[in-house]
Amino acid sequence: MEQRISVVTLGVRDLERSRRFYAALGWRGQEVEETVFFQALGQAVVLWSRERLAADAGVEDDGTGFGGVVLAHNVRTRGDVDGVVRRAAAAGATVTREPAETFYGGYAGCFRDLDGHVWEVAWNPGLPLDDAGALTVPTWGDPG
Repeated sequence: MEQRISVVTLGVRDLERSRRFYAALGWRGQEVEETVFFQALGQAVVLWSRERLAADAGVEDDGTGFGGVVLAHNVRTRGDVDGVVRRAAAAGATVTREPAETFYGGYAGCFRDLDGHVWEVAWNPGLPLDDAGALTVPTWGDPG
């Protein structure tokens, strides 16, 4: 298996509502067969019916809360964190952690989108973005 994530699919309760939410954040996607696709550099973020996603994955969707996944959106500057979190809140997100200094010397905040998916918005000087917005994990020690 190659070390890559190609698609992140978010199971949503109301596709149109979620599409509008992400559009309010500045994302532009295309809807095909009741599925919304957003290009995200070398991968895609996809919105699809939560019910269909669970069935397709062969799991029960019992709605017991946090699914153990946080999506991270790294930004170029500390100030960008505040802007993205404010924009998300204005679009209907619930801010779960106000932007603040982090233990690793960065600055970050978190929000839940309309279906409860948790996003961290982070400026991390140890994980800079290149001109295209791609993140490269540096070598910190034993590459194990």
